[in-house]
Amino acid sequence: MKKLALIIFSLFIVHGSAVFAQKVLIPMDLKQTDHLKAYGVAFWALERSINVEWLLNYRGGSFLIEFFPAVERELRLRGVTFSNISGVQVSQIYAEIEEGNTDVILLEKAPKVAIYTPPNKQVWDDAVTLALTYAEIPYETFWDEEVLKGDLKKYDWLHLHHEDFSGQYGKFYANFRNAPWYIEEVLNSETMAKAAGFSKVSEEKKAVARAFKNYVLSGGFLFAMCSATDTIELALAAENTDIAAMVFDGDPQDPDCQAKLDYSKTFAFENFTIELNPLVYEHSDIDFPPSNMPRIRNAEADYFTLFEFSAKYDPVPTMLTQNHVSVVKGFMGQLTGFKRSLIKKSITVLGEVETGEAVKYIHGNLGRGTFTFYGGHDPEDYQHFVYDPPTQLSLHKNSPGYRLILNNILFPAAKKKKRKT
Repeated sequence: MKKLALIIFSLFIVHGSAVFAQKVLIPMDLKQTDHLKAYGVAFWALERSINVEWLLNYRGGSFLIEFFPAVERELRLRGVTFSNISGVQVSQIYAEIEEGNTDVILLEKAPKVAIYTPPNKQVWDDAVTLALTYAEIPYETFWDEEVLKGDLKKYDWLHLHHEDFSGQYGKFYANFRNAPWYIEEVLNSETMAKAAGFSKVSEEKKAVARAFKNYVLSGGFLFAMCSATDTIELALAAENTDIAAMVFDGDPQDPDCQAKLDYSKTFAFENFTIELNPLVYEHSDIDFPPSNMPRIRNAEADYFTLFEFSAKYDPVPTMLTQNHVSVVKGFMGQLTGFKRSLIKKSITVLGEVETGEAVKYIHGNLGRGTFTFYGGHDPEDYQHFVYDPPTQLSLHKNSPGYRLILNNILFPAAKKKKRKT
């Protein structure tokens, strides 16, 4: 009897209060009924200073949250699968994590999120806006005026989507120059550029691109999709030359603009070639496959593969690739993917097209900050066109492609967890 009592007492000393510390496990593997809403609950908890642990490479990147009745209520309201587990079960999970390619990351504080988007409604949708709205994650919006005023420092995480920082209005001139929305966009952009003291839109957009670069250099987290990923590179590389045709800015291109590009100023790409023809729906050869060329793939055959990283030694890329599948269906955009040969050597490839021709998802460091680029427009709409209705994420609650977006939302809140051995 005394021996049994000693064993029980020893177990209590080893586990301490963990025996009684109940937590909530939110599985992120195939057991989860709504992966996207689960991110929203994690963010909700962080806003209320409730501890959230991200279990990297454990059941699809599951979450452990301190138990409170309010947490359970929120999970039920949002339709997220969860289970209440005891301190002993938590200890068992920690032990399992110690043995495998898994780790625990403590999420400490909800980041302040903002989306770069024009004040007028556009004729296409932004996947990140859709993801945040569906997941019920709060965000602010801003545009060029706020950028040039220096307001970026107010935010922890910024998103850029379907934007043309080269000042060429998305290269939509050939097909949409007479469309009311295109005419309105040109007028609004020219008015804004003049009000900011610039002679033309292309120069104003270059200044905006430089502001985003400085934001990252100063420690900010930048996430970009679709055409924002290559046009910001064009704007940075062409700081001292004119790449915009006369139909866009009223004066001719510099005939030597290609030779004058400075690739040392870009985030992720080098040695790329600009598409100078204003009638061609393409910005550069960074985009692969090219937007102006016939597609040889289709939605049923177009996939990209996520790399598996070491959770203990490479926590950042591991966080960014958490998913319940390793192969994700592809999707097109004005920029669909990145030509592998043009990616700088310092960049980490997170996901690549299975044929190896193109890269879909990349991450890099710049100064004290980081940036992540994701090719394509909408992960659940293979070929999203102008005027198409927005994707209803209630029909895609378990979207692997949208999960990658939401991984980036939580990334700035992360701090490597230290556990006793």
